[in-house]
Amino acid sequence: MNWSAGIRQTHRWLSLAFTVAVIANIVVMGQEAPPAWVAYLALPPLLLLLLTGLYLFVLPYAARSRGSTRSTD
Repeated sequence: MNWSAGIRQTHRWLSLAFTVAVIANIVVMGQEAPPAWVAYLALPPLLLLLLTGLYLFVLPYAARSRGSTRSTD
């Protein structure tokens, strides 16, 4: 497995973790006194999603500038 495929797979799993964290946040915020840390539960996966998403966004442009004709899909 090359780097691009690994980062793409990581991005997919991070999106799943982010979705679960947001759902947990919504459920817990419905309670009377939710703990403060729950509000920040979705931020680490969101930051990692940003980084991997930016990498995946730039990947085709970087390949084009190197003169590569290989598809990144």
